[in-house]
Amino acid sequence: MPPESSRPPYAAAGLTAAVVMGIYLATLAPTTAFWDTSEYIAAAKVLGIPHPPGNPLFTLMAHVWGLIPFAPSYAVRINLFAAATSAAAAGLWFLVIERWMRALVPVRWARWGAAFAGVLVGALSWTVWNQSTVNEKVYTVSLLSIALVMWCAVRWADEPETPRRDRWLILIAYLRALTSTNHQMGVLAAPAVGLYVLMTDWRALTRPAVLAGALSAAVVGISINYVYLPIRAGQYPPINEGEPVGFFSQALSDVLNRVQYQKPSVTERQADLLSQIGNYLQYFHWQFARDWPRAAGLATALFSLLGLGGLVALWRSDRRGAVAAGALMVTLIPLLVFYLNFKYGYSMHPDRPDLPREVRERDYFFVASFAAFGILVAAGLGGLMRLIADAVGGDERRRWLAGAPVLALALIPLLGNRVTASRAGETAAHDFAVDLLESVEPYGILITAGDNDTFPLWFAQEVEGVRRDVTLVNLSLANTDWHLRQVRRREIPDFDLAASVPLWGSDSAGGAGRAWAKPAPPVFGFTEQELDQLPEVSRVQPNAGMQFDSLTVRFGQDYLLRQDLAVLALIKQNLGVRPIYFSWSCGAYPDQTFGLTEYLVTQGLVRRLESARIAPDGEVVYNRGMGFVDLPRSRALMWDVYHWPSIARARPRGWIDPPSATILGIYEVVYGGVGGALRDAGLAVEADRADSIAARIRANIGR
Repeated sequence: MPPESSRPPYAAAGLTAAVVMGIYLATLAPTTAFWDTSEYIAAAKVLGIPHPPGNPLFTLMAHVWGLIPFAPSYAVRINLFAAATSAAAAGLWFLVIERWMRALVPVRWARWGAAFAGVLVGALSWTVWNQSTVNEKVYTVSLLSIALVMWCAVRWADEPETPRRDRWLILIAYLRALTSTNHQMGVLAAPAVGLYVLMTDWRALTRPAVLAGALSAAVVGISINYVYLPIRAGQYPPINEGEPVGFFSQALSDVLNRVQYQKPSVTERQADLLSQIGNYLQYFHWQFARDWPRAAGLATALFSLLGLGGLVALWRSDRRGAVAAGALMVTLIPLLVFYLNFKYGYSMHPDRPDLPREVRERDYFFVASFAAFGILVAAGLGGLMRLIADAVGGDERRRWLAGAPVLALALIPLLGNRVTASRAGETAAHDFAVDLLESVEPYGILITAGDNDTFPLWFAQEVEGVRRDVTLVNLSLANTDWHLRQVRRREIPDFDLAASVPLWGSDSAGGAGRAWAKPAPPVFGFTEQELDQLPEVSRVQPNAGMQFDSLTVRFGQDYLLRQDLAVLALIKQNLGVRPIYFSWSCGAYPDQTFGLTEYLVTQGLVRRLESARIAPDGEVVYNRGMGFVDLPRSRALMWDVYHWPSIARARPRGWIDPPSATILGIYEVVYGGVGGALRDAGLAVEADRADSIAARIRANIGR
């Protein structure tokens, strides 16, 4: 054991964090991305409440960080927040494993080299790297809190036994409670820290001052959930998911307990446990050389052996550290797999399409295990260096230099993940959001389907101010009462032609020489109380329908959900008042649910609802794949508005996230479908161009 006065190598840890940060900077996303990225960036900007459990600590930290002008782009600033918190975690992991390896690798430079190399492997494992270059989730803050709590435990254990020492335990209790207000992932370090404390000085946990101070700190730490969330929700920010208004309210309880997701008990398995473990092993296999499919298995085997060897080496040299590291990995892998109880993985068992599956890959839930695995790799590299040094013999410097080349193994994830983990230059989500919003006439209503076609629009409107006059209605969220209330409550700003695209000032769009008239009535004619009373499910007769002036609705099933009733209300109350659009991301929803095919005309990425049946007239043509197509409007959008080059650009490994490829696929459908209509209209050159773009997108997404 080193002398208690030994100073931790903070400078070396800072250098480690700086190197990791430099790699993240080189591969940083220049804007938003799909999935939850846009939601969290926008929530940080407006001090909103993202999806349950609300993540107030993240929102507050990211909001303050975003006020600092690190970069002109707000999205880049928040992406830097993800990178900085993850890199800081790497620096803390360096401190932890460097301390635990002091008996294993007594030579300082060799120990630092092994610690740096192992931590680099963890920081550049595929999921950690990919999550650290864009703020897709709140998990990099959790990575930081786990590493920080582990380091506090190590520092407490090395402190002299004085009353001042126990302040570390109170700090640990506070941090563990506080990090739960970011995400529950942060508390997963508790078993490892608890065992480390018990093996060091169990009596410390029985001292009254420690018990009282730890309890008080935990109450203060967790209070942010019960104070900030209801206060901020009551101010009705633009993003207010779950709307947890009121102290001790049911809405607050539902948000904190994630009732919206209706997760079953862990005793009610959503997939067999063996498959759930297999899904984790699949994700683990991605971590070390995902760019090299043929060599990925070898890389996984190599680092698995190094990690297991590191645990054995720690057991022999620092049993307390080995127990803590082992407990951390048990918590972050098998126990977490059991607790999360996921359905079958998105890409598991492709030969069985009948299996209930997650809507996307869930590797990010295990990001802490991949980062923490780096400390076992560090110990493995240190143990391997020692084996070589002992075998070589001779003077100390020569012995340890002989083992130094093994540290080069840490370069494998750097080289083997650098293409697909990088987010550099990727602007598809941002460009899609702008393109979709600019497809809609001023003051229009745009109906979208889910997260990936809605969250980027929230980002574009709330962060970049793009087309805030457009009212967004999300079909999946329209099954909740709070979303409908927020649509009803939202104040619609004036349309700003100067900040929009020239199309909406042209004669063909009806905007030249006049201002677009802003409708006076609210989007929903119902009151908030009436919206709350919409039933979750309502039975109807198939093929029955409703008449709205000259528009006939025909029901395609024997029941309607709340979202369907809300859409019917929007149609009834806005037809002829506001333009109504369905994004093509909704697929055949308006056709199958309401029988509206004869009233929908494609205008680029959207379908506009007309009040009367559509008849081809030269400008509006019929296309077998897309139905009615407004050729002049679609051409203007496709060639003068849309950012198709960023969608169709060549990507060396294709689109790495298959579930979100459906968004790119919309462009492929639109450009390919309109291309056919252009060819039928005798516009062969434009048709060839559109077909070429569609083909490039198909190549990207593997169709």
